[in-house]
Amino acid sequence: MNNSYWNPDNEDFKISCNGKIYVDKSMLIDYTNSILHTPERFICVSRPRRFGKSTDANMLVAYYSKGCDSKALFDHLKIAHRDSYKKHLNKHHVIYLNMQSFVSNQENIQEMIKFLTSQVILELKTEISDVQFQDETKLRLCLEDIYRYKGEKFVFIIDEWDCIFREFPNDLNSQKVYLDFLRDLLKDKKYVSLAYMTGILPIKKYGTHSALNMFKEISMINPTPMEKFMGFTKEEVKKLCEEYQIDFDEMKAWYDGYHLNKEVSILSPRSVVFSLMDRKFKNYWASTETYESLKVYIDMNFDGLRDDIIKLLARKRVIINPSKFQNDMTTFQSKDDVFTLLVHLGYLGYDEETSEVYIPNNEVVESFVNSIEDSNWGPVSESLRNSMNLIQATYACDGEQVAEYIEKAHLETSILQYNNENALAYTIYLAYIMARNDYTMVREFPSGKGFADVVFIPRYDKPAMIIELKYDQDVDSAIKQIKEKKYFFGLEKYLDNLLLVGINYDKNTKKHTCTIEKFRYEKH
Repeated sequence: MNNSYWNPDNEDFKISCNGKIYVDKSMLIDYTNSILHTPERFICVSRPRRFGKSTDANMLVAYYSKGCDSKALFDHLKIAHRDSYKKHLNKHHVIYLNMQSFVSNQENIQEMIKFLTSQVILELKTEISDVQFQDETKLRLCLEDIYRYKGEKFVFIIDEWDCIFREFPNDLNSQKVYLDFLRDLLKDKKYVSLAYMTGILPIKKYGTHSALNMFKEISMINPTPMEKFMGFTKEEVKKLCEEYQIDFDEMKAWYDGYHLNKEVSILSPRSVVFSLMDRKFKNYWASTETYESLKVYIDMNFDGLRDDIIKLLARKRVIINPSKFQNDMTTFQSKDDVFTLLVHLGYLGYDEETSEVYIPNNEVVESFVNSIEDSNWGPVSESLRNSMNLIQATYACDGEQVAEYIEKAHLETSILQYNNENALAYTIYLAYIMARNDYTMVREFPSGKGFADVVFIPRYDKPAMIIELKYDQDVDSAIKQIKEKKYFFGLEKYLDNLLLVGINYDKNTKKHTCTIEKFRYEKH
């Protein structure tokens, strides 16, 4: 009989390994082996959906479980070269709990815990028949009996540990009952060799204290020392792009941007895999659930929240304080709490050195835009819709119309105050946001005798664009500067379809002006 909870088989991990695309993350085992039977043996890893949490959990089950022989699965993986590999391969009793499967089948938390306990103990009794259990209604007591009489310890793998907080966000009593169950099961227990939990949210706080304070928490806010295991690294994705002959720079533009430290930046695994399989770049978060859940948070009426989201869409960064977040989906005291949750959900990247959040890539930008378009943001929603008209006016070289659309974008996003050309650039980013799927937008593009302010490099059969910005100057001088400083150097492949765009903001009239020319290259 194949058990589901006590020493499960390796079938789930085998399915992952059989996939057309599999990235070897087995060195995670090297880390978990290093903390076995130590005070550091409690670890909770939280990261967004689609970032490989369950795959890692299944890998650990396959490696540690006495219920299977996984040598053939692991012998060709990186972990096989480590000294600890054979010592722990299929040598441990594993208790595997996927909390989502229990929650989905029960009406309340109390019933869920009762059902979970009965199912695990049923398998325990089948496998361990020479121990008399003192109380078959309490899992902790049964495990203590096994440890007392047989000296056996256990590796706990708990997947989707936080689903209770997502399924019952307002049921504080049930949440407390659940946390008490986990604490009673795991804390200060000699029978725990390793406790590895995965989820989207870090462990729930009450005030400043964690309910399960024996766990080391690893998250998108604090990923150390597991940065390389939080998603696909750029190095891993580059190899895949070479194998599948897919544009690596385009892949990064769509799915990269989660910079976890100076050396490690990760991409969304599910999106990368789907992109490689489909041989196209698109938003793989495109679901009604995604847009509606994001819309709930960005519509929250905290002071400055909308203004900061406008800044983020304009490629600016926003400083936050993530330390007060209570690690749930209901206890919000400020916009910082909302932004911290969005980091955990994968909608924002987080720079630990500067405490800044930012929108990481095109895929997430599209999720924000789709959510805002359907929200009650009024003028901002209209501005995003006008972006398509702006792009068409630019293609038509209609400078007057382009100036009007940029004017509108600026007026409707007045948080982006002008005082120089750099500030003007943020409005340009926001105004042209609907061009993100067709272009790579580059600030300070090195070219010719200096740096072009903004260059739009097309991904498909669209005109390239060089935009030169002026603050309180003559708009014609912008075009003149592009030509004199030869900003088109580096864009040679686009010279037959290149637009030169000059934009000026007059601080006295508070008006934008624009002039556009089709580039004509004169050989000398």
